[in-house]
Amino acid sequence: MAVQRDRPYAGMNFHVDLGLGDGPDAGVSEVLFPAARLQLNEYRNGNDKVLEATKLSTLTHYENLVLRRGVIGSLAWYQWWNEARNGGDARRNITVTLLDEQGNPAMSWRFLRARPAGYLTSPLDAAEAETVFETLEIAFDRFEIE
Repeated sequence: MAVQRDRPYAGMNFHVDLGLGDGPDAGVSEVLFPAARLQLNEYRNGNDKVLEATKLSTLTHYENLVLRRGVIGSLAWYQWWNEARNGGDARRNITVTLLDEQGNPAMSWRFLRARPAGYLTSPLDAAEAETVFETLEIAFDRFEIE
């Protein structure tokens, strides 16, 4: 689905599908993508002619996906996190879709077997007129880009 073009896309038009439906629960204001790294082990036979080790790929490590939205009175994120906290099978597939200026899909990231790992609400401060945000940190097993 990735649509290639000459100039980069703006990062302000996107849709996040958490499997909750397209109602207000889907209104995410910020997505922090995780780093993905391969663990490399060095290996060298004792009788190798060269003195350099060979690097072997072993495990893949992912940081967590982080989603942030303004508090709207919905308990959907908390209930999903609570389900995971209480030992339920809270795994879902999450899709983040980048949209072009006309609202058409340009690129998608799919996070497979995702489940909540952390939940945070921003502080309340009577001296500031700031939006209250809730943050959901999500662990997953694998991601794919299309």
